[in-house]
Amino acid sequence: MRRRLHDLMCRIGRRAGRALGPLVGAAAIVAAPSALAQSVYPSKPVTFVIPAPPGGLTDQLGRVIGDRLTARLGERVLIDNRGGAGGNLATEFVARAAADGYTILMGTQGTHAANQYLYKSLKFDPAKDFIPVHSLLSISTGLVLRADQPYRTLKDLVDYARQNPGKLSIASAGNGTSSHLVSELFQRTAGVKFLHVPYKGSTPAMADLLGGQVDLSLDFTASTFPHIQAGKLRALVVTGPSRESMLPDVPTMAEAGYPQAQAVAWIGMFFPAGTPKPIVDRMQAEVSRTLQEPAVVETIRRLGGASFNLAGEDFAAFIRAEQSKWKTIIEQSGARLD
Repeated sequence: MRRRLHDLMCRIGRRAGRALGPLVGAAAIVAAPSALAQSVYPSKPVTFVIPAPPGGLTDQLGRVIGDRLTARLGERVLIDNRGGAGGNLATEFVARAAADGYTILMGTQGTHAANQYLYKSLKFDPAKDFIPVHSLLSISTGLVLRADQPYRTLKDLVDYARQNPGKLSIASAGNGTSSHLVSELFQRTAGVKFLHVPYKGSTPAMADLLGGQVDLSLDFTASTFPHIQAGKLRALVVTGPSRESMLPDVPTMAEAGYPQAQAVAWIGMFFPAGTPKPIVDRMQAEVSRTLQEPAVVETIRRLGGASFNLAGEDFAAFIRAEQSKWKTIIEQSGARLD
């Protein structure tokens, strides 16, 4: 009886195998193109979408890294500048792009940490619609004032500002920009109040600072250094975690007694959500190597930044911390952009 049952089960198994064979083969054929596409990635040009017009910091960095990745990947890296709406236009475009590894966003502190709190409604979710690939650069700002002003240290400035709330004015590149938000962070940490004067970019803000129309400004070191070197401006503090190579004698916020006011602007690479892991892994590895190339290191130094080497979950965890920090500051300041 047992033998007959065994023979019967074997015959059923052989018939089922013959019936399923074509289906299994078909599934393998369907899966093969996807697996093959990943194994030969990239097989066509890759596009970096930059949420800013040509010429800015993000654009300059993107072009240099794109050139180096072209050599590493064996396919051209194209640059697509899509400025506007604080980077939201470019970010939405990439969020809706095919998740095949051929469209990459050069995201920023704004697009992935601050904008969701500055705008009432976005057509993308920074957390759900993207895969953080790799950080690229961090850059601190410096609190500067005209060299003829009496404040020699940050303590001097804070002491005066506490006794005269709202009397000192501080320029920014515009509402919701990095310079604005970092100034709000510092004011709340130090217990001071400045008069915020927003401009349409850092260039007119710097012109008015030099001309005496405003008292203070927070700007990137690469922008302020020529004026500091010429004796027109004085830097009291830098906001990053370490001193700037261009300004080795200027203390950090932590050294000046305000570690909670430490902040950096940053740039990183993002794929649309759903991009296959082998493609993400390949890009992470190539970017990590690219950041060590002398030409890239020199570009980052020239831009006043520092290499920022976080990948995958480490980068994602950093972004979550940034979102929490800027959410609080934006809500406290009441800053809105729509």
